Amino acid sequence: MDKATQILTEIADTVCGYPLFIALIGGGLWLLLSSGLVSLRRLPDALRALRRKPGANEPGGISSAQALMSVVAATVGMGNIAGVAIAIAMGGAGAVFWMWVSAAVGMCTKYHEGVLAVKFRKTDADGTHRGGTMHIIERGLGAAWRPLAVCFAVAGMFGTLCIMNANQLTEALASAAGRIIADDMTLRLCIGIAIAATVGLVVLGGVKRIANVATVMVPFMVTAYFAMVFYIIVTHIDGVPGVISSIFHDAFSLEAGWGALAGVAIIGARRAALVNDAGVGTASIMHGTSANREPVTEGLVAMLGPAIDSGFVCTLTAFAILLGAEITPGETQGLTLAMSAFGSAIPAGEYMLTAIVTCFALSSMFTYSFYGSSCAAYLFGERGRRFYTYAFIASLVVFAVVPLSAAVAMCDLFYALMAFPTMFTLLRLRETVSRATEQYFSNNTTEYADTRRTPCT
Repeated sequence: MDKATQILTEIADTVCGYPLFIALIGGGLWLLLSSGLVSLRRLPDALRALRRKPGANEPGGISSAQALMSVVAATVGMGNIAGVAIAIAMGGAGAVFWMWVSAAVGMCTKYHEGVLAVKFRKTDADGTHRGGTMHIIERGLGAAWRPLAVCFAVAGMFGTLCIMNANQLTEALASAAGRIIADDMTLRLCIGIAIAATVGLVVLGGVKRIANVATVMVPFMVTAYFAMVFYIIVTHIDGVPGVISSIFHDAFSLEAGWGALAGVAIIGARRAALVNDAGVGTASIMHGTSANREPVTEGLVAMLGPAIDSGFVCTLTAFAILLGAEITPGETQGLTLAMSAFGSAIPAGEYMLTAIVTCFALSSMFTYSFYGSSCAAYLFGERGRRFYTYAFIASLVVFAVVPLSAAVAMCDLFYALMAFPTMFTLLRLRETVSRATEQYFSNNTTEYADTRRTPCT
């Protein structure tokens, strides 16, 4: 068994390393350049689109803003805290700059996902919208590509299981309770049951309940997190100029050679890519359920996701750690480092951060259950969706108490197997997005009077 776990872990580490980095960052960079930097030039338009409400001719589904909040609920999670801490410990302050670069690339990828999610979604007889990479492949690339859609859906059912969120949240809550985690399985079991019950109350209500909860929960937890970091910045204001300087200096520092510079860039970009899920295909599942009927409008809203999670929230974490923690190079216990930073800078800060981490982790579970159940519904119909949802809830208890090395490796591998077909599809259909974008802004010259240039080439 140990041998099988080792082999599986090595395979996952290989596939989720440079191949996944090249697919997400390299493919996203190509989309950014070929689209004429659409994610940067159209940012004001995206903010206007976010305020738009569904019209009378757009019944059913959820609003674009609710879809965005649900997607952010999934992506704003442990990675925004522990992942950023690990990136800084491994790559220094310069990794933060490359996280910003990755966010800009991810915004363009999410734009393409949002456009295609609405353009090629499936609508049931009762008006319910079904979105996701599997539908984009089948309806955008053609029926001959359905085996690729099936591969994505199978990977999606397993890749969206919240193995790490359930396990790390259990450890964080158990630590806050002051108990010995490794020897107290009863405590872990009780916490796992509580997590599963909380998640079940939300996800069994369907996508609208998930969206309603996310619409309230995401602004609250991001605002609370911002308030904590703002306190750290104010109380360490003398160190802010040095932090900003170190971010830009270390991002381009050649003191350790070109290899070190490339390493810092890859560490920062890879962490941000894994945080915002751009190019993985999960966001298209949620955006495809939107009541919005205009693909480009949905794409504009979708591209704000990486700006919020990889841009804003990750930056908050970076400033808190750089100002409030003693960083040990090579540190891999990211959550411990973040706890140390908040605990030393804010009275009872580690407990406040535990509450935020709980919100982050739960919000991810809510949306990821919908992602996985949508993949199950594509393969097995609505009955498959129901069975998957119950299995997802039960798995949270299991993941809270069992050793996870093999399970995490398997989940990471499926995560990568979602990204490869998604990026392939986005690159194949980029001209479709280009034409839709050009037509949209040509038909809205009054609202976008300063955008007469062709947005995508």
